[in-house]
Amino acid sequence: MSFRTIGITGLFLLAGTAASNACATDPSFMLTATADNFGSYFPGYLANGYFSTMTSPRGTEPSRAYMVAFMDYSKGDIARPAAIPGWSEIDYNPGGGWINSTRLDRKIFAGYAQTLDMHDGTLTTSYRFDYANKSTDVKVVTFVSQADNHLAATQFSITPHFDGSVELTFPLRLWSEYQPRFPIGSMTGDQMIAGVIASGQNLDNKPVPTPDRAAVWYPGYTQVLSSDGDSKQLTLWLDGRAKEGLSMAEAAAVQMPAGLEIQNVRLDKTSDLLSLHITAKVKQGTTYTFTKYLAASRQDWGGAAKDDVALATQARQTGFATLLARHQAAWHELWKSDIVIDGDPQVQKAVHSDLYYLLSNTTVGTAWPMGACALTPNYAGHAFWDSDSWVFPALLLLHPERAKPIVMFRRRTMQPARDRAAQYGAKGTMYPWEADPQTGVDYTPHFAYGVYREIHVNADIAIAQWQYYLASGDQAWLKQSGWPVIREVAQFWASRVSYDKSRDRYEIMHVTSPDEAYDDVPNDSFTNAAARKALQIAIEAARQVGETPDPQWQAIADKMYIPFLDQEQRHLDFDASVPHDKITWMGSSLAWLMYPNLDLPMSPAVRRNDFDFQLQELKVHGDDPNEMMMVMLAVGASELGDAKTAGDWIQRNLVGFLKPPFNVRTETVANNAGYILATSAGFLQSMVYGLTGLRVDDKGLDQAYAPVLPPSWQSLTLKQVHFRGKTYDISVRRGADGKAELVRQAL
Repeated sequence: MSFRTIGITGLFLLAGTAASNACATDPSFMLTATADNFGSYFPGYLANGYFSTMTSPRGTEPSRAYMVAFMDYSKGDIARPAAIPGWSEIDYNPGGGWINSTRLDRKIFAGYAQTLDMHDGTLTTSYRFDYANKSTDVKVVTFVSQADNHLAATQFSITPHFDGSVELTFPLRLWSEYQPRFPIGSMTGDQMIAGVIASGQNLDNKPVPTPDRAAVWYPGYTQVLSSDGDSKQLTLWLDGRAKEGLSMAEAAAVQMPAGLEIQNVRLDKTSDLLSLHITAKVKQGTTYTFTKYLAASRQDWGGAAKDDVALATQARQTGFATLLARHQAAWHELWKSDIVIDGDPQVQKAVHSDLYYLLSNTTVGTAWPMGACALTPNYAGHAFWDSDSWVFPALLLLHPERAKPIVMFRRRTMQPARDRAAQYGAKGTMYPWEADPQTGVDYTPHFAYGVYREIHVNADIAIAQWQYYLASGDQAWLKQSGWPVIREVAQFWASRVSYDKSRDRYEIMHVTSPDEAYDDVPNDSFTNAAARKALQIAIEAARQVGETPDPQWQAIADKMYIPFLDQEQRHLDFDASVPHDKITWMGSSLAWLMYPNLDLPMSPAVRRNDFDFQLQELKVHGDDPNEMMMVMLAVGASELGDAKTAGDWIQRNLVGFLKPPFNVRTETVANNAGYILATSAGFLQSMVYGLTGLRVDDKGLDQAYAPVLPPSWQSLTLKQVHFRGKTYDISVRRGADGKAELVRQAL
């Protein structure tokens, strides 16, 4: 984990900041909200992988914040992220009303602009607060430090257009427990819907910016055990504990502007906030800058409140400019590995926003996974196959040190997976569909009970472990960490398959397809193909570490049944005995057989037939499609060498899924289940593996397919790819004949 010191990464050379000035004006790193977004503001977030805060239109409102794998374990409920006390709030009253209580109106918040600078990792908000015959220019800058992981800061500058007294508050917001809480650990789907309706809510798709399913994915509760502050030292601190969970702490230190005439400072303590309340005299035309420094920690990552007070106070002594420069330099270092597109500014901006959200949620040197919806309460912060099969490959080549915690999480949580296998009468490890990111224990909601059969997650995990080994070449890691996971997953599959003697083949019965409406089918093609690959990986991994593979693994892999329709020369989604006739949000899952990590071998003709069937089923049996499938269509088209179709699907994945103003990807166009990191990662995989044709396999970083470029693009460059200790720039560009070609340049 990380240790508590303010100089975790040290002070980067400020010359690096000058070198990055060109990026400061690069519009592909800038996402800006205007007053036009007041009615459609879907919040983004600022985060550093360890803790976060949600954005807010004014830049100052009470905003929920979350901490990595910090979970509430209320009786009867599933584990869910406990919202930590909100820290980014500041309020200001020039005499006629408080900013945070005044309605959002373009006349009151004149000249409004809020910019998420993804290159610098900062949120800057500016406007003229014009209300009750008082006018004040306001600027707010907030960041969660990428360099000093326990720190964040928000700076609030005012330029009043009057002389007089003003009030400001600097709170730590103490959230009440969400009500009503449902016993989601035991409720059926019908019971849940009835309970939601009885509470006056619904689970229907909502217009932007209202989130969907908040009645189910509500935040957990952090109880504040002790809190206090010092009005003279301008500090606040608290110790808390997630309900039935881990302890945490926060502290804030406020810095006043020089020359401010302070009339009064008092400490406010109520059941819902701990705050410093300041009254001061200001002069017309003078700018006053206030800074609130925040230090946060949790059990096994930092200390108690007294330690955070010291850290926040030290941050105040260090100063905002230095901390900001350090934070920006850390982000600039991350952006040295990038995906650069020449020929489509809109796609370039989406690539940068998707990378920004992934990087904002990664840690280094830990064994914490990434929640399906990042540091938010959506999908209850649980770890799905999204981490292993979607996020992990997207990060593996560009940021391998940030991909590694995902595979390390599975190594750390083998025992709960063993216990679960025993529960279901299997051997080895049976990883949960929804794993608690702290403990690895199964917390799949009872109403989604059928997905306990979506066992392809076990193969996905083994494939990711092997991918990390292939990309790193780290044999010691394989022996110590990767091989145990791979071995016990193989043991699971050997105990889970059935042998059909009459057909001389191995089958896997009673599974949930990735197209989850089919929740009890025999021989799902994706599951069977992934299981076969996991067994083949186990055989090779055993040889690499000097172990003898179980002979049964090869026998099963050789005779694994993958449903195929000879007449149409294409794969089936699952056994032909099950009608493929439901309306689903996938239409079909055949596109996932072409998924880079699985990459099921097939002839070009079968690949084309599978792809065409997927598109047809999307039209006939698809409804409000899930983008996890949609982003794979660009990969499938690339494997077919169809550059135009690949480009068309890349464009299609910009429409409707990206919610304004900060390009938050939602699960479907119609629903607002937001912050789905798998879809961001899948979009990036369209570039990293789709257009390039690259695969991480036994040959290395293999040119498995011919590269393609959408017709309007001039080039695609993967900057600073890391593979087996070497670094490359890899480009797809047009040769003299106009055809796409792949160029690797060692750095």
